[in-house]
Amino acid sequence: MSLDVVILAAGQGTRMRSGLPKVLQPLAGQPLLAHVMDMAAGLDGAHLHVVYGHGGDRVPAAFPDARCSWVEQASQLGTGHAVEQAMPGIDDEATVLVLYGDVPLVTRETAVALVRSASRGVALLTARLPDPSGYGRIVRDADGRVERIVEQKDASPEERAIDEVNTGLMAAPARLLRDWLSRLDNANAQGEFYLTDVVGLAVNDGVAVEAVESQDAEEVMGVNDKIQLAEAEAGIRRRRVEELMRQGATVADPGRLDIRGEVTCGQDVFLDVGVVLEGEVRLGDGARVGPYCVVRDCEIGDGTTVHPHSVLEGARIGSGCSVGPFARLRPGTELSAGARVGNFVEVKNSQLGEGSKANHLSYVGDTTVGRDVNIGAGTITCNYDGANKHRTVIGDRAFIGSGVELVAPVEVGEGATIGAGSTVSKDAPPEALTVARSRQMTVKGWKRPVKGKT
Repeated sequence: MSLDVVILAAGQGTRMRSGLPKVLQPLAGQPLLAHVMDMAAGLDGAHLHVVYGHGGDRVPAAFPDARCSWVEQASQLGTGHAVEQAMPGIDDEATVLVLYGDVPLVTRETAVALVRSASRGVALLTARLPDPSGYGRIVRDADGRVERIVEQKDASPEERAIDEVNTGLMAAPARLLRDWLSRLDNANAQGEFYLTDVVGLAVNDGVAVEAVESQDAEEVMGVNDKIQLAEAEAGIRRRRVEELMRQGATVADPGRLDIRGEVTCGQDVFLDVGVVLEGEVRLGDGARVGPYCVVRDCEIGDGTTVHPHSVLEGARIGSGCSVGPFARLRPGTELSAGARVGNFVEVKNSQLGEGSKANHLSYVGDTTVGRDVNIGAGTITCNYDGANKHRTVIGDRAFIGSGVELVAPVEVGEGATIGAGSTVSKDAPPEALTVARSRQMTVKGWKRPVKGKT
């Protein structure tokens, strides 16, 4: 039996107070909807159908590579109506799992349990909440069987006192679900076709309704405003930090580490406070990241230290390197083993060979640096002529003095020395000293300008 997952993502989300559709609000570096789609795509054999409405084509346009069917709900007439829009693309023999684009923390394990329970009829995901306000209540009969779901606005005072709530997630055989959807009416306070009314129809038809109770109220939390969005962010952060610690990371303060992507790490990794990890990040054994660093789409080798307040993006850093403090590594940076990039140094689209170092106040762009090279303080590779980028090549064991400008395209030979303060615009030969300075001159009797008297 196949599995079709219908994700409802058509809501307007007025409480977000945003021009961005609710399901595109950012959560841990991705749109809300992306978290639900990623989880659903991990279910065995799942076919995804995403029902969108508010925001129009902005929603599918945000996922150009998504492997799913996009279904437009032109008029938002309720959750039952939304699911019905997706049913023409679903085979009668399938199981249908209904998820919500604004309920991003549901785990794969919970989804699998719900689908398995649907083999016996309708399966609902429920939760018991200390404050069930706003949720539909699960009404049971005298024998404890699910009888129906009543929405908050339609509930009596006695029904509102029930603490078991409907999370909205449901699984059912497609053939039965198709029939129930066709029999829904909108005789309720909202004037909408509720998906939850399927439960009452199933009971009336003698079909089993099984409640699968979530043991984690956090995973069923819906996100309707910026406060709940922040709460969901905290929930994802906690999950990801705990997973990283299980892999072998020591985290100085789990509440002050942000993970907004896929992070893997080796043993004895240390992450200090205020670190932000984004995209795909790999941390080798013994790697250390100091306070208030941002690391995005990087690989950091064994035993490498990233010192405080550094920003790294798209960099590949070998073992035993030292970066920062206050360093910036831009995309295309590659550091070989033992390389050093110090304070207020920026490196972009460049390779530093083994043991090479740029320790202070330098810019290294579009440059190939050999091994055991010293780049002095204040050195700049002048790689841009206003229209095109040009490359600098520095050979093994070269020594670049302080305050040097290397005007690309230019090559510095192996073992060459460039005198401090030089502007080098022609190739510097290997194993020789190159100095390119203007002649120093002293003007005797020269007076500094002074402000005129007023």
